[in-house]
Amino acid sequence: MERNGSRGAACLQEPPSSEVLISNMDMTMGSLYAVLTLMAVAGSLVYLEEIIYITRKISPSYKRTTYIWVTGAAPVIAATSCIGMWIPRSSMFTDFTASIYFTICLHKFLVMMVEEYGGDEACVQRLQGVPLKTSTGPCCCCCLCLPPLHIGRRSLTVLKWGTLQAALLRPTLMFFAIVLWTNGTYQQGKMKVNGAFPWITALSVATFILSLWPIGILFSQAKSNLSKHNIVPKFALNQSVAILSQAQGGVISLLVSTGTIVCAPPFSARARGTFMHQQLVVMEMFIVILVARFYYRRRYNDHGIEKPFTKPLAKENVPGDADRQDGGVFMQPLVSSTHWV
Repeated sequence: MERNGSRGAACLQEPPSSEVLISNMDMTMGSLYAVLTLMAVAGSLVYLEEIIYITRKISPSYKRTTYIWVTGAAPVIAATSCIGMWIPRSSMFTDFTASIYFTICLHKFLVMMVEEYGGDEACVQRLQGVPLKTSTGPCCCCCLCLPPLHIGRRSLTVLKWGTLQAALLRPTLMFFAIVLWTNGTYQQGKMKVNGAFPWITALSVATFILSLWPIGILFSQAKSNLSKHNIVPKFALNQSVAILSQAQGGVISLLVSTGTIVCAPPFSARARGTFMHQQLVVMEMFIVILVARFYYRRRYNDHGIEKPFTKPLAKENVPGDADRQDGGVFMQPLVSSTHWV
């Protein structure tokens, strides 16, 4: 009876401190923490190496900044989740940090697609007269009656503001959440009408979903125009991070609310759900980091332009011995994918 009472008290308390967590850690849990921490550190090192590569190989500063922001989503989320694992009471702040950073990354991803066209003017000229599908996910995929969008300077600016609004509003909402949390008004996971949590969460989710819409609109045409820039796998990676870091946490919170995930001292049910989400995110983001490195790491010349690929030609097709390469194979450059013909 006393054991059940102590277990019930543990289920109602706040997340354990890092000291309590370490004192209750067994060999299995310690090994799991070590592996996940190693994954987060390795992912950060891969990202650091990627920053050095991008800085050296891409000369336009605006492109450098965009690539560094976009590729940093997975390592930053993995690092914040790892910190939240070791210090459970900081989970709200680490989640806020990861959420704010990824919201900025969504805006940078839209900017990256425009820059792959060659900038605003080149994007407008390339897509001039091409109707863009507006009935795209995640909020308007069922609205087939929506008229198509014709790209111009004004409409391109509207698309950019569609992602920028989340990058501005979500940090503001998170700031108010922290202020109200210090007053005891904001309690994470408490779905009360007179509480601040459901209202701030609803506004935050609405701005986040709305920011995904402009990306889907521009991607509907970019997936064919920018296929040589690996835009499809890059988009898939971006959306995977959105689902794994945002939607996955919502699913786990729902499982906690329905009692599927129960408490296991020293973790309460909600703290245990957060802990499970952080474990999954570290592993998932590590995989995303490795895949993203493959698609974002390209060969560039001294001017930051992607180097053209080469293909061998038969010996008899190219007369003269002056252009002969080693092994009797001649090389003919293909048109670079960064230039429009």
